[in-house]
Amino acid sequence: QVQLVESGGGFVQAGNSLSLSCAASGSIFGIAAMGWYRQAPGKQRELVALITFGGSTNYADSVKGRFTISRDNAKNTVYLQMNALKSEDTAVYYCNAKKWGNGYWGKGTLVTVSS
Repeated sequence: QVQLVESGGGFVQAGNSLSLSCAASGSIFGIAAMGWYRQAPGKQRELVALITFGGSTNYADSVKGRFTISRDNAKNTVYLQMNALKSEDTAVYYCNAKKWGNGYWGKGTLVTVSS
């Protein structure tokens, strides 16, 4: 099993920045990729950003140029730097780890962007 714990959510005004962290523990050997997803009220969960073990990244079009995903393999931690936040970025952000065809989820952290 892989355990994921997110931190860093909160309330911020539009245009400002926020950083999220996700620490992985447990059976972390074999994790191929980690990423961030978000779910806004009344909407489906969607991919925000993904980073592979090798460092390749993928972003949702809506966050390209504003968000940056990174990881510290030594700390088993993935980060999401969110800049120029918009009200439409308001959502619960979930950390995800992909390992051998399985997906593992954190409990989520709420990001609220006020306009």
